Amino acid sequence: MGFPRAALFDLDGTLLDSAPDLLAAINAMRAERGREPILLADLRPHVSRGGRAMIGAAFGDVDATERDAWIPELLSRYEAELGCHGGPFEGIEDMLRALESAGVPWGIVTNKPVGLARLLMPIVGWESRCKVLLGGDSLPRRKPDPDQLLAAAAQLGVDPRACAYVGDDERDIVAARAAGMPSVVALWGYRLSGDDPFAWQGDVLVDEARALCDPGAWPGAR
Repeated sequence: MGFPRAALFDLDGTLLDSAPDLLAAINAMRAERGREPILLADLRPHVSRGGRAMIGAAFGDVDATERDAWIPELLSRYEAELGCHGGPFEGIEDMLRALESAGVPWGIVTNKPVGLARLLMPIVGWESRCKVLLGGDSLPRRKPDPDQLLAAAAQLGVDPRACAYVGDDERDIVAARAAGMPSVVALWGYRLSGDDPFAWQGDVLVDEARALCDPGAWPGAR
């Protein structure tokens, strides 16, 4: 057992605590519509589920068809808030440095639009460190389908079975399993109160990112 040959990560709720940035965007939308701001605690559990889920949490009394039409506005407002309020979770930088010191390339596979994900890279100082970056619009299918993970492993030149994927949402673990890739459940991420991460059947469940500085904490092997 030890570090995998390559490590892939979800972005929001796994590497980045982006909920504060998204809260600013959502509350700007609410202010535009004459509504009071919502609390971070009310939005945070929905962040890993994407824009529709966040708008649904913030505007639950609005028809879903109308809410869906607001997604471009959310993305635009979020772009203006990128990196202004959130940042990497505690222990993430330690973990990434441990991987880099061991010669393990790492990358990001997210359902966030790839353009927004790319804009974040220089803000957090990862533009030259992240070796592959795929977003939800990079391929025709996205998580929970395995296509993005398989494509990322191919770009790194590593067999999917020798990679590991770290994510905080069930879709991440389903995608990893479909790709034949060992998975790590990031318990520090965003979850709804009814979620049971133990039922996702990830290979490893980890409470804090810093634990992944230890090669023995990973499910993959070189």
